Amino acid sequence: MTVTMEKRNHHHRKSSWDSKMSVSTISTGPRHFRRSPSSILSSDSDIRFTRKKLTSQYRCGCCILATFLLLLLIAAAAVYIGYTYFMPEATPEQVFRGTFRVIKGDSFTSDLTDTNTTKFKNRSRTYTERLNLLFRRSPVSHGFMGTEVLALDGTEGKDLIVHFNIHIDPTYTIVQAKDVERILAKEITLEESLFFQNLTIDASSLEVKSVDLLLNSTTTSSPSTEPQRVTQTPAPPRKCFPLQLKYCSKLPYNVTTYPNLMGHRNVNEVKDNVITFRELVDAECYRHAYDFICQILQPSCISGDDQDEMIIPCRSFCREFMAGCGSRLSEKMKESLDCSRFPEYSCSAKPGCVEELQSRALSPRVCDGVIDCQDLSDERSCTYCPRNHIHCGSGRSCIRENQRCDGRQDCPDGSDERACLSLTPSIETVRKVEIVTPHLTRYHSEGFVAFNEKGEIGKLCTENLNHSLPVNKTTEVLHTVASSLCKTLSYQNILSVQVEKDLESNISYVSMKDPLAPEISFVRSPCFSKQVLKVACSNLECGIQSAYGATTSPTLPKMAAHGDWPWHVALFKEDVHICDGTLISPDWVITTTSCFQGQPKAEWTARFGSVRLLSTSPWEQERRIVGMVKSPVEGSTIAMVKLDQNIVYNDFVRPICLPDDSLVLQPNTNLDCNTLGWARNREQLQRVQVKITPMEKCENVSISTVNSLCTETFYGKDDCNEEEFAGSPMVCHNSNTKSWTLVGITNWRIACSSNSVQRPRMYDKITSNINWIRDTMKAAKT
Repeated sequence: MTVTMEKRNHHHRKSSWDSKMSVSTISTGPRHFRRSPSSILSSDSDIRFTRKKLTSQYRCGCCILATFLLLLLIAAAAVYIGYTYFMPEATPEQVFRGTFRVIKGDSFTSDLTDTNTTKFKNRSRTYTERLNLLFRRSPVSHGFMGTEVLALDGTEGKDLIVHFNIHIDPTYTIVQAKDVERILAKEITLEESLFFQNLTIDASSLEVKSVDLLLNSTTTSSPSTEPQRVTQTPAPPRKCFPLQLKYCSKLPYNVTTYPNLMGHRNVNEVKDNVITFRELVDAECYRHAYDFICQILQPSCISGDDQDEMIIPCRSFCREFMAGCGSRLSEKMKESLDCSRFPEYSCSAKPGCVEELQSRALSPRVCDGVIDCQDLSDERSCTYCPRNHIHCGSGRSCIRENQRCDGRQDCPDGSDERACLSLTPSIETVRKVEIVTPHLTRYHSEGFVAFNEKGEIGKLCTENLNHSLPVNKTTEVLHTVASSLCKTLSYQNILSVQVEKDLESNISYVSMKDPLAPEISFVRSPCFSKQVLKVACSNLECGIQSAYGATTSPTLPKMAAHGDWPWHVALFKEDVHICDGTLISPDWVITTTSCFQGQPKAEWTARFGSVRLLSTSPWEQERRIVGMVKSPVEGSTIAMVKLDQNIVYNDFVRPICLPDDSLVLQPNTNLDCNTLGWARNREQLQRVQVKITPMEKCENVSISTVNSLCTETFYGKDDCNEEEFAGSPMVCHNSNTKSWTLVGITNWRIACSSNSVQRPRMYDKITSNINWIRDTMKAAKT
């Protein structure tokens, strides 16, 4: 039987709180317990509340507080109205509408006329991706925003006509319809097109016109049966102007250009809006806020042949500013200052790098031969590097610019005599890049063959071949030159070889002295016909330390220098170094799933080309991680992470090779294997030479699986000075391919023991995941 005691109501005690409690006694049935929400209060306690009249002093204080809150509300409304209605409008994007006819490789069917069908969506996606790839690797890639296929039409079973739009951001580059048409025309006229493979496009059908985005807002329609033809006035070429904004007079240059990144078209518009930016500087949200803001409002400008060029802050400089001041910006300003659109090269680096190193007690890094500043200020102001010299890139050596490619090795690593022949989209592109080291800031897989002799740059002229050789021999010689060049630039294959008429002016030329000689040499010569050689290479070699030149297996120091391990990646979560990874392609990095456990919404970034965590370099790059794929192999913890943008390859950022059957992984095999860790006190990347050992030695370290690989240090266990982060690679030198191969990935962070003794290290094998890795990369491209 259950007895329930109900609450008693005390109406005569209005200010007391009574408990509400139900008590259940034991019965033959199951136990029942109930407690009302108010049972936490004692039934015996009387809590009385009395009202106290407010005095005049209290009333006065309340009035003052209310007035203060009202003023804050008015101020907030004023700021909102100012940002919303008085901020200058951003420069409208440029849109170019184009069409071309595909005469072979594709055909039109009637179901392509409906844009809602699956067939149209798939076909339009294919052409969109082809166009995107083309323009991302074109001279207008800086301002390229994307393409869209508008319609597909034609005659049933015959030619297919593609209608599309191309979007360009004029803030970063100003182009005209003829520039866009020229880029497309060059690609579709190639015998072996890289981006339109298996398609033949009628070059005469190509047409590109401008589209006026402001049609609806700036024109009024009048009743007419005839369609209106609206043309967009081409934007004038960018020009440099004297810097006139007094607030930014402390900048180290005195010329600027318009429109700037905020859309200001002249200095008066900047003055009308400068107060908003001055408030950010006054807020002291970032140490270099003044320099960044002034370089946005009054960007530097350098002269060019066709038009002048705007120089804006580097991407890393932008990200530091946004980390400190981003929360204070309006949404419109955040859109204009999208750091992912800022360049990593040919840009303005953050000032005060040496002073920042000194403030962090890192003065020994100044003039130590290792570059720690993006502008090289830590090494170019040293006694060993006179003024107007360029740094060799590694070591304590500098050379004059005319010592580059002079036939004599002046840099310790020989970098001054490499890349004397290279590929470039144009000579103007090379001239605009400030030469800070002899190393190439980026690889171009296709372009005109360019030479560099004693600091002077030009192109390879083919005019003399037409006069001295028959046609078949000319083709053979050109392919020989292209093959040799691609191999020198560490590419495996040739995509195309062609002769084009040079459209640039004020260009120097060289020609082949004896085209049939075993070793081809080049001499200066005129080029009246302006016929120059253009080459496209493919399949960059993996696992190569190109910073060391032709040396197949260089002697590597324990402390890593730039270029020692160009595939190594540091992974950051919310700007904190958490894990490491390894670059295997332009947009994929291999690491471990343990890095991302319990972090579903964290923002991750990958840093490339870094050997010191508290330093930067001209070759350092950062990308956001936008996806992660776990290995389906049982017992494997390997993960692949996707980058938001392709990485730019150079001597200091390159991919590693994946293993093949020629690499035997067994204990006591004579393999040169290393792993990478970070010095505990110096944040310096360093290598640890390891060897494969029987699995029994790792049984006490972690739980092993069939995919596990056990190793121990090669030279004893009493010199532990580094910590290996989760995701760190085990790499071995493959003597058959003369390249470095990724063998394993560590699952957990491996630290030194309390007595600084090395511990056995266990890795997940890459070989058991190789098919999944390749399938994942292939699927992402389709």
